[in-house]
Amino acid sequence: MPTSVNRQVVLRSRPVGMPKPGDFDLVESPLPSPKDGEVLCRTIYLSLDPYMRGRISGAKSYAASVEPGQVIVGGTVGEVVESRHPGLAAGDVVLGYDGWQSHAVSKGGGLRKLDPKQAPVSTALGVLGMPGMTAYVGLLDIGQPKPGETVVVSAASGAVGSAVGQIARIKGARAVGIAGSPDKCDYVVRELGFDACVNYKKGDLLASLKTACPSGIDVYFENVGGDVLRAVMQLLNMNARIPLCGLISEYNATESVPGPNLRPLLFNRALVKGFIVSDHNDRLDAFLRDCSVWVREGRIKYKEDIVEGLDQAPAAADPDA
Repeated sequence: MPTSVNRQVVLRSRPVGMPKPGDFDLVESPLPSPKDGEVLCRTIYLSLDPYMRGRISGAKSYAASVEPGQVIVGGTVGEVVESRHPGLAAGDVVLGYDGWQSHAVSKGGGLRKLDPKQAPVSTALGVLGMPGMTAYVGLLDIGQPKPGETVVVSAASGAVGSAVGQIARIKGARAVGIAGSPDKCDYVVRELGFDACVNYKKGDLLASLKTACPSGIDVYFENVGGDVLRAVMQLLNMNARIPLCGLISEYNATESVPGPNLRPLLFNRALVKGFIVSDHNDRLDAFLRDCSVWVREGRIKYKEDIVEGLDQAPAAADPDA
């Protein structure tokens, strides 16, 4: 039924350590109205991604922080319910960045129309969205894997890591994952087709990595940091490349995290390059062209975790990615 109320999840206070439901508020406000060139959208799916932890921390970053009282940022898939933009009509499904709210007004030019016949629209927030493009750009443009090389990726069962390993395999490289449970490692190998996966919570991580990477590591796609990075760096090959995507082990830290020994980067002439996917929008067309085909062909598989209800958003994060 039509509604006149907009429900929003806003930041109540900056989290200390792991975010808690009490750090957020669910509020209601009048439904906004679009102006010329704008559309009103009803949110169907909203994203929950690791980068959001930095946005609510207040720390200086590549993008503005969410201030207390503001709506939590995030990608959205929504349905246009009212349009004053010539290129969009009521009923269209669009990808936007409206954040954690049931409805939002957006400038029509900032939205990308989705075709539900091409792929499930939820994939625009996952394997065919920002996480998938992060994997594509980071691995191919920075990691530059060659056939026969060994590519290692941490957080291998997550949205980015799972795509990294599968793209590495498509490009002829060995794919070795690092994950945090037997079930995740089994999924990575049996379902996604990685060559091996190491459980960093069990046994000697360095010894397990040596077994999984007998020829060393040529590309390390970094999502985690900490002890995992420390172990990987001891196995780097000459001219190794490290796309530095994230350091999720540090996001909820309340004390300084000791850094790894960086000397192997020097000795092995390794390339480490931090990257933010929004700096590479020129690669969007190539990403959608390639990965849409790979998903349709079943060469890239994906998993989605969907929690129903806007009020469930604050508690939906899985800290053990």
